[in-house]
Amino acid sequence: MSPTGVTVIVRRRVKAGREAEYEGWLQRLLGDAASLPGYLGATVQRPAAGGPREFVSVFRFDTVDHLRAFEAGELRALALAEVAPLVEGDAAWDQLTGLEAWFAAPPGTTVPQPSRPRMALLMIGVVYLLVLSIGAVVARVAAGAPPALRLLLTIAIEVALLTWVIMPVLTRRLARWIYPTVRRTT
Repeated sequence: MSPTGVTVIVRRRVKAGREAEYEGWLQRLLGDAASLPGYLGATVQRPAAGGPREFVSVFRFDTVDHLRAFEAGELRALALAEVAPLVEGDAAWDQLTGLEAWFAAPPGTTVPQPSRPRMALLMIGVVYLLVLSIGAVVARVAAGAPPALRLLLTIAIEVALLTWVIMPVLTRRLARWIYPTVRRTT
């Protein structure tokens, strides 16, 4: 049984002057990938002005099995053959299937994942505090609602806070602790 939810981060350094062609290739790939089973979408981080010509693409699949099917499929094989003249060397791939997808590495980090024990400890503390606080508020505000509905509301609020507020702030502020062996590139 494969874990559910997988994020793949792909970094490619594009040859000078080939950025527009690469953008076109990437848009075609993303359009074709939309029809793949289990494909949940992608985001692309373009290079900073004056910085390295590195594009970072983040692909999401619902299961590892669907990711593996894409990796072994014809679409990927054709796309890799087409992009080869546009890039400098092979892409760097990082696959995230667990809690590490909640954590964003600080800019310039060369370590692909945060410390798992520290990540787990931070998540336990944050989730514990959220369950206590949000659960109590929802119980008071929605006292007449069925328990299952109160639980769903509590979880929805907690996940939204974790995803868009709490974890982005905490990973920035605690980066040195979460990534104890961070090395920065110049």
